[in-house]
Amino acid sequence: MDYVKPVDVAKSMVETGGRKLALSTRDLLIRGILSGAILGVATSLAFNGAFTTGQPLVGAIIFPVGLIMIVLLGLELVTGSFALVPLPFLRGEASGGAVVANWGWVFLGNLIGSVAYGALIAIALTDMGAIEPAGVAARLVAAAEAKTTGYAAFGFAGLVTVFVKAMLCNWMVCLAVVLAMSTTSTLGKIATAWMPVFVFFAQGFEHSVVNMFIIPTGMMLGAKVTVADWWLWNQIPVTLGNIVGGFVCTGLALYLTHKPRRSAAPVFVPAAAQVPAE
Repeated sequence: MDYVKPVDVAKSMVETGGRKLALSTRDLLIRGILSGAILGVATSLAFNGAFTTGQPLVGAIIFPVGLIMIVLLGLELVTGSFALVPLPFLRGEASGGAVVANWGWVFLGNLIGSVAYGALIAIALTDMGAIEPAGVAARLVAAAEAKTTGYAAFGFAGLVTVFVKAMLCNWMVCLAVVLAMSTTSTLGKIATAWMPVFVFFAQGFEHSVVNMFIIPTGMMLGAKVTVADWWLWNQIPVTLGNIVGGFVCTGLALYLTHKPRRSAAPVFVPAAAQVPAE
């Protein structure tokens, strides 16, 4: 059996957080860029599946391939880091500055990769602007507007809604990352990571890195969205919601209940007090 017990999963969570903090800026950026692009590929594929079949649930079934590839390749997705990277800090093994710096570099890498893939798919979908957005391209335009000006229309209630959707999203995404640690087999990791990601995508929750792809790509395709709309009504509140959902609902909660115990310090017995074996 390849099942890993929860207490050992918690230990792996702490160790994984430590390894992420030990990565160089170069590695964080490279792995972050790849993750952003891969998640963009999975998102455009999910949109295509939903459009061609007329069934949105098909897109949710397809989308988890992105996170699965990221997990199997050991890449960096900032939403997963929201749950894991603070754990060494809680144990006094890392500084708060190191945690924030890690998040910042991975966030930047994810953003670069997402926007770069968005530019490429925008060219592919419109023959470099020669044809009007239709099909998947039109769906991306509509999604970009719904995720920004759609929330703005409701004012403060819109901000609260997008924040809560982001919390719920990253609770599920981080569960996927952690569940993949509960098995040592490739098939097991695929199955365990797929389940929570399907749940988040099927219900239309808000993921900061997915939105790094959808919103700027929609803008490139003609969505009536400004950069201020993107960041004020989605990217900033979604990122904050992802932090709360990922850290509080997954990282912190599982750490507190399955916290790996520190090994007890060896008891020193003076040689003179030792009893010789008979």
